[in-house]
Amino acid sequence: MSDEQAKAEEGGRLERHRRVLVGQVVSDKMDKTIVVQVLRRYRHPRYRKYVNERTKYKAHDENNEARVGDMVRIIESRPLSRDKRWRLQAVTERAPVV
Repeated sequence: MSDEQAKAEEGGRLERHRRVLVGQVVSDKMDKTIVVQVLRRYRHPRYRKYVNERTKYKAHDENNEARVGDMVRIIESRPLSRDKRWRLQAVTERAPVV
């Protein structure tokens, strides 16, 4: 029997794979919520040109520690509100204070 099956039988929760994204904070005006812009670069299948695609995610920031301009790592989580499906995992790089 594998370790995962043993955990499941003991009543322990199995940790499923969660997506992790890195992006820049573009808004921190809401309480305990940040808006993170993630840049994805891919090659267009037909035209073979590289395309930059930006997507914004709302993430839960429990301690209000992230600021605009910070580079952060967010992790997928259960739905926390209508729009929030991500949590702040870590602030990887602070924005320069002006």
